[in-house]
Amino acid sequence: MRWLVGWCGATAGALRDVQPLGAQPLWDGPDPLWAVGDWRPDEIRLVHADGDTHLAVFGYCGADDAQLRSSLISARAGALRKLTTWPGSYTAVARFGRRTAIPADLAGSRPVFHTPWAGGTAYATAALPLADLTEAQLNIPHLAAVLACPETPEALGDGTPYSGVHRVRPGHALVLREGGSRDIVDYEPATPLVVAAPPVEREAAVAGVREALVDAVRTRLAAPRHTAPDPGPVPGMGPADRRTARSGPEPAPGVGADLSGGTASGTLALLAAGLPGKPGTVFGTGDTLAGERLLAVTFNDLTAGTPAAHTARLAELERARAIAANPRLHHIVVTGDETTLPYAELDSGPLTDEPGPSLVSAARHRHRLAAGSTDHLIGNGARQVLDAHPARLADLLLDRHRRHLLRPVRALAKASGNGRSTMFVPFTVYRAARRLARTPYPEGLAGAAVRLRESPDDAAALTDGALGASLASLAWSRPGPAARWLTGEALAEVSMRLEGAALSPRSAHATGRPGVLRARAALAHHAADHRIFQQATEARHQRLHAPFYDNQVVRACRALPETLRVQPGARPDVLRAVLHSAGVRELPPGWGATNRMQQAETVQAGLRLAVGDLVDLFEAPLLADAGLIEARVVRRALRAAAQGEPLPLDGLAELVSMEVWLRRLMARRGSCWTGEGNREPRAVSSGVSP
Repeated sequence: MRWLVGWCGATAGALRDVQPLGAQPLWDGPDPLWAVGDWRPDEIRLVHADGDTHLAVFGYCGADDAQLRSSLISARAGALRKLTTWPGSYTAVARFGRRTAIPADLAGSRPVFHTPWAGGTAYATAALPLADLTEAQLNIPHLAAVLACPETPEALGDGTPYSGVHRVRPGHALVLREGGSRDIVDYEPATPLVVAAPPVEREAAVAGVREALVDAVRTRLAAPRHTAPDPGPVPGMGPADRRTARSGPEPAPGVGADLSGGTASGTLALLAAGLPGKPGTVFGTGDTLAGERLLAVTFNDLTAGTPAAHTARLAELERARAIAANPRLHHIVVTGDETTLPYAELDSGPLTDEPGPSLVSAARHRHRLAAGSTDHLIGNGARQVLDAHPARLADLLLDRHRRHLLRPVRALAKASGNGRSTMFVPFTVYRAARRLARTPYPEGLAGAAVRLRESPDDAAALTDGALGASLASLAWSRPGPAARWLTGEALAEVSMRLEGAALSPRSAHATGRPGVLRARAALAHHAADHRIFQQATEARHQRLHAPFYDNQVVRACRALPETLRVQPGARPDVLRAVLHSAGVRELPPGWGATNRMQQAETVQAGLRLAVGDLVDLFEAPLLADAGLIEARVVRRALRAAAQGEPLPLDGLAELVSMEVWLRRLMARRGSCWTGEGNREPRAVSSGVSP
C-alpha cells in the first residue's frame, strides 16, 4: 500500500516524537510531507513556483513542469480546480507558505483523509495511518451506514471506519492554514436543480470522451517502463501484511490490458496498441524476437455452469482472439478453476485501508492480474461514468424530454422478467420518475428514513430484479442490498442520520438535479471499492491503471447528453464511436455484449462451493458483536443463497467482506508510525472483541 502523509499546524514537539515508518521526506519544516511505500521515482514530482510555493504530484500526470507551475500559481489565487485538469490519475499537494491545499479527485478513487492532531491537522491518502496516529476506535455507526445505504452521501457523511478520521468528499479540496484551521472547498461547480446544463452535441461530446481517453492512455504509455527492482520491505503495514504483499509471481515488464471483462477494457487495449510508441513488452528470444507489443490478457473461466453460460464464455473468448489479431497485441489466455471462484482464499490476503465488496473476489483477480504487466490497464469505472443512472429519467422530465423515456422503459419491461404484465411497466417507471422530479430533496431524505426504519425488509426487497432495482433507484435514497440483514437498532441509527440530514440547512438549500447527484454518489461508491480492489489484488511491483476514473475522463463523460446516455446500449455505442474516430473501424461480432449472466453464475458457484466456510465465519462474527447483524439470520441466508434461493448476492458479499476485513484488522500487529515515545498504537473497536 502506497500513501502520502503530512500535517499542518502541529506542535514542534509532535514533529520530533512521531514520524511515519520507512517514509521518504519530500519537504520538511513546520508542515512536513512524506511518501510511504514502494513509490517509483517517476510517480513523485516536485515543482517550485516562487518563494515558498511548492507542489508535490503523486501518480501519473500528463502535464510538464511548466504547466504544473502555471496551475500552482493559479491555485495560489484560489483556483484549485486548475490542479485537477491534467490527464492521468494523481494526487496534488500544494503548499503556499503556511497554507496547504489537497484536492480529492472527482470519482473518489484517490481520496484524501484528515484528522485533528497535536494542535493542527494530519492528512493522508489512507485512513488507517491516521487511525494509528490518533489511536482511533472503530466507527461502528459508519460501518452500519456503509451496509445500509452505501450510495447515500447523507448517511455516510464524511466519516470513515475510524472515529475521528474524516474523508474529503469527491470534487472537494482540503485547505489547511497555520493555527490548525481547516476548510473543505468545493472546486467543481454543481448543476442547479431546475436548470439543465448547456446542451452539447452528440458528436462533440463523443469527441471529448475520445480525446480524454487517448490522453489518459498516452500518459500511462509515456511513463518510464520499469523492470520491477525489489524496493525492500513495504512500510506502513504490520509484518504479516508485508509478507503477504511481497509474495506472488512477478508481472511481465511493460504495458498490458484486459480483453476480458467487457467493452471498456477492450477499448483501452485497442487504444494503447494503436497509439504511437512502444508499449514496452518484448516477446520472444534470440532470433525470434516478436517486437515490443502490448500484453493482452483474457481470463476465461470454464468451470461448471449452464450450457448458455458456457456458450457465452466461448463467445467471449472468440471475440478476444479476434481483437488480438492486431499485430501490436500479444494475447494470452488465463483459465480459472474452482480455486479462483469468488469467496476463495478469504483467510489470506493483505489488510486494506477500508472494507469493500471486492474482497470476496480478490483471489480470483489476483490470479488473473498475475499474468499481466507491470503497468496494466483495466476498464473499471466505465459503467459508472458512461451508463445512465435510473434517476436520470427524472432529469429528462425536468427538461421536458418525455419522448426519450420510451426506449429505456421498454428495455426495463423486457428485462424485468418478474411475471407481471409488461404493459404496466412503462407507466410504473414514468410515475416513479415524475415523483422523484417533484419531490424536494429534504422530503425525499425524510421519507427514506421512515421507510428504512419501519419496513427494512420491504425496502430492501425493492432492489430485487432489474425493474425493482430501477424503481428503488428512482428516489433520493435507496437501501443497500445488505440492509435486509441488519438489526433494527442499526437501521434505526442510520435512519436518524437521514432525518438529521433532511432537517439540516444544507439540504434545505441543496442544488443539484436528482439524476446527476445520484449518479455521482454511485460513482463514488464504486470508485471507493475500486481503491480497495487495487490494494487487495495488485501484484508486487505492479500498477493497475483505471483511466475511466481519471478527472478529465469523468468530466468528458459528464458532458454526454442525457438523451444519449439513457438509451439502451449507449455505452458500447459511445466506445465504438471512440474507437472508430481513433482509427479502429473493424470490431468482431458481438462487441458490446454483456456478460452479467456469467458473472452471476460464477458468484453463485463460488458461494455454493464455500458455503461451509462462510457459515463457520459467521458462527461468532465480529459484526454481531458490534450489534450490526444477528449471526443466525446471516447463516440461514448463506445456506439459502447457496441452494439457489433468489437473494441479493451482492448484499451477502458486502457482509462477508466486512467481516473478513474486521478479522484482518483485529489480527494486525504493529503500527504505521515510529519514533520516541511511540507505543505502537493499533486501531481497535470499543464494541468488537479482537
